[in-house]
Amino acid sequence: MRLLVKRSNLLLLQCTAQLRQATGMATGSQFHKLATSTKSAATGAQLDIKNDNNTMKASVTQSAAATSALTDSFGRHHTYLRISLTERCNLRCDYCMPAEGVPLQPKSQLLSTEEVLRLARIFVEQGVRKIRLTGGEPTVRRDIVEVVAQLKALPQLEHVGITTNGLVLTRILLPLQRAGLDSLNISLDTLRKERFEQITRRKGWERVIAGIDLAIQLGYRPKVNCVLMRNFNEDEICDFVEFTRERPVDVRFIEYMPFTGNKWQTERLISFKETVQTIRQRWPEFQPLPNGPNDTSKAYAVPGFAGQLGFITSMTEHFCGTCNRLRLTADGNIKVCLFGNKEFSLRDAMRSEDCTEQQLVDLIGAAVQRKKRQHAGMLNLSQMENRPMILIGG
Repeated sequence: MRLLVKRSNLLLLQCTAQLRQATGMATGSQFHKLATSTKSAATGAQLDIKNDNNTMKASVTQSAAATSALTDSFGRHHTYLRISLTERCNLRCDYCMPAEGVPLQPKSQLLSTEEVLRLARIFVEQGVRKIRLTGGEPTVRRDIVEVVAQLKALPQLEHVGITTNGLVLTRILLPLQRAGLDSLNISLDTLRKERFEQITRRKGWERVIAGIDLAIQLGYRPKVNCVLMRNFNEDEICDFVEFTRERPVDVRFIEYMPFTGNKWQTERLISFKETVQTIRQRWPEFQPLPNGPNDTSKAYAVPGFAGQLGFITSMTEHFCGTCNRLRLTADGNIKVCLFGNKEFSLRDAMRSEDCTEQQLVDLIGAAVQRKKRQHAGMLNLSQMENRPMILIGG
């Protein structure tokens, strides 16, 4: 870099000397041409420095990622952390929670707010740039607004989002926005009130719709997560597409996934390709959109509609090769794969008197190094023990 600066300064001195020598005999137009060429040469040198500087920065960034505790054995660098703030929820969705409920751990076994923020800081220092708060239902936490504000105060953290069922958004979204909330995902599997009550085993469909509309009014472009299941809501696929006509929302159809207690059956799975075919029967112009390198959702839209659609194809077309996500459960375990059943307790390590912060980083790195190339496949996953979704975090 110093050599480049010296080279630039030398070129500028040479150009200046030439300009001074020429001023005594040059006409106005000749002087202008010489000055212009001198300026161009100097600008070119500055651009060389800028480009080389950008290359150096990119090289340093890549080098740091390669040696980071968040880079796994397959070269995937994890910059996105999902933190479950609670195991509790005010709904009882049947694909998320067993009908009989789940045994909740005592509060002492869950991460405190201070522990959540400490771990978040450590992850951010290691390279995490995006955090999404999940549950259970994160808005049942009384300190949810303060948690968002504290996370937004972390200097290197670029994005804080939340995944919610939307029941209390009309009451809490404005304070969350003031605290700095960047984005929100809202879970909604039906546009029909009766079905909502059937799947969630609770009332409140109107409040969720009102929460979505409030989010739009406040300037958000909310994502609406819909788990498609055969013999339940497949007849609403086109209704959800229509939902994007006037609303700037991103409806994301999620393939039904197997978790402990949700009585998963292959026959209930509606694949991405089948869903696209259904939509194109009504909207033949339904077309794909560009995707980012780490996107889990395949983006599509009907031309002219305010919103768009997405497909999370975890079962039929996995995206494990570009996964950059880690999960922290409410009881303090790091989970490197949504479908993996290997977990490491950061809570126990953190509460050990002789555990240093570097040892916590080393434990995180050890967990990340054990991440597999891809998940086991839907048929194998259906036979594996894993937490119910509510105890993982959506």
